[in-house]
Amino acid sequence: MSISLILACLWALAANVLALVPSRDNHWRRAYVLIAIGIPLLGFVTYENGPWIGLLVLAAGMSILRWPVIYLGRWLRGSLR
Repeated sequence: MSISLILACLWALAANVLALVPSRDNHWRRAYVLIAIGIPLLGFVTYENGPWIGLLVLAAGMSILRWPVIYLGRWLRGSLR
């Protein structure tokens, strides 16, 4: 197992632990930090393991951070109209 996949698993574990802790802002601040860490990590995973594993890690990250993805889709749909 490569170091990038271990880091991606640690990122997913940290995201789940952060989701368990109560938050006043519905976890948005934590989501921004996870996104800022996750994007370079996704590039590292894709570089080391190829695009198919990168797409799997992207899908896993999108399932963990689904509300930012939903709001991004709504914003894009509204701005394209």
